[in-house]
Amino acid sequence: MSNHFTGLNLGPPLGDQRLDLCDLYAFQSPSDPGRTVLILNANPTAGPLHPDAIYRLAVDNDGDLLNDIAFSYVFSTPVDGRQTVDVYLATGEQARDVEAVGDKVFEGVEVSFGPEPNIATSGDLTFFAGARSDAFFFDFDGVKNLFDTSGGRNFTALTLPGESPWTGTDSNTEANVFSTVIEVPTSLLGAHPDIRIWGRCSLHHDGELEHVDRAGHPSVSSFFNTDETKLEYNASEPVNDKQRWTAQFVHLMGHTGGYTDEEAEAAIDHEGTLPDMLRFNPSEPAKYPNGRVFTDDVIDYRLAFLSKGDIPPSGLSPHTDTLTGFPYLGPPHSSP
Repeated sequence: MSNHFTGLNLGPPLGDQRLDLCDLYAFQSPSDPGRTVLILNANPTAGPLHPDAIYRLAVDNDGDLLNDIAFSYVFSTPVDGRQTVDVYLATGEQARDVEAVGDKVFEGVEVSFGPEPNIATSGDLTFFAGARSDAFFFDFDGVKNLFDTSGGRNFTALTLPGESPWTGTDSNTEANVFSTVIEVPTSLLGAHPDIRIWGRCSLHHDGELEHVDRAGHPSVSSFFNTDETKLEYNASEPVNDKQRWTAQFVHLMGHTGGYTDEEAEAAIDHEGTLPDMLRFNPSEPAKYPNGRVFTDDVIDYRLAFLSKGDIPPSGLSPHTDTLTGFPYLGPPHSSP
């Protein structure tokens, strides 16, 4: 859930947790290095997703920051606790269409809300959708200790306390999330040599398709945005990120890490923070910022980035209930 604590006053998109994109992962299949796993998580309640929304996982494989491949997930209206999902695969120009277009590669796949995952296959694609244990680990109270959140401020006013801010408690040990997992031949992605991946949630609302959330780098949207800019950020496209958001990011880094403008821009360019897309070179081991795996401590990484290394690690350990086989995330925790 690295994109959950975005604006303290904003909450989930349109006040609806079903529309909230949480985390994006990309890594090589543990059992077949010629296959790539792409995971887009949403809805921290792990309940059904919105039947009027399009959840999209998009890939740029030639560096122009435009979609070349798009997987679109469209969910049915839940009935008696059950839900199904259709998956569309679009390539080329079709991948840039905002609607769910392309080939319907999965149809009517039953969503899993219990411990046993319903795994679907279609040709050389493998797919899962449903509730799973959330692999994201973080010390939420410790994060709050680092920021002045008085008066409803966002996580943009970093304060470095004289003592360690960390509580040593993982706030996410019993958390679930709604996960969509797709595994594909790496050759399908056409990496030259890398790809850039991002997620989007769009809602058919009042006769229009409204872009309400996006996901790319872990915790970038959380820490770099404010309540005033978050809606615009969610509706924007990666191709415009550097022009629109660099100045805001540089300004924030000056406050949080004492960066000069030149240092901040260099750090952003070195990491590839903008555009806000997850980069993955499948010929290299997956470890953020090259893709993302469940053991990556992305909060420690981001806080070190923001503070120019002044914030010490939290000391938390990754979750141990992840799986070595598909769908990789562990079974959901039982409700208390």
